[in-house]
Amino acid sequence: MQTLQELGQAVAQLRSTRRLKQADVAERAGISAESLSRLERGRSPEFGTRKLLAVLAVLSAELDVIATGQTGTLDDLREERAQAPRPRGAGDDS
Repeated sequence: MQTLQELGQAVAQLRSTRRLKQADVAERAGISAESLSRLERGRSPEFGTRKLLAVLAVLSAELDVIATGQTGTLDDLREERAQAPRPRGAGDDS
C-alpha cells in the first residue's frame, strides 16, 4: 500500500474480517472511535505511529515495511530512454 487511504482501508478490512466494531477496537487501543473512523477513511493525516501500532496490536496485526525499488538519476533515465525501441514513425518529419 502506498497511501494513507489504502492503509485505512486495510485496517477497516482487517477489523471487519475479525468482526470487531470500531468502538471496541478504539477503546482497546486507547483512542477515540472518531479517530479510528478517520483513519479507516483515510482522513487522518496526523494519525500517530503509536496510535497505529496500538490499533494493529488490537487487530493482531503488524506493520511490515517493504522496499518498492529505487529510482534512478536523471542520467540513468536518459540512458534508459535512449536505449528504448522507438515506435514506427516516431521522430519522422514525414
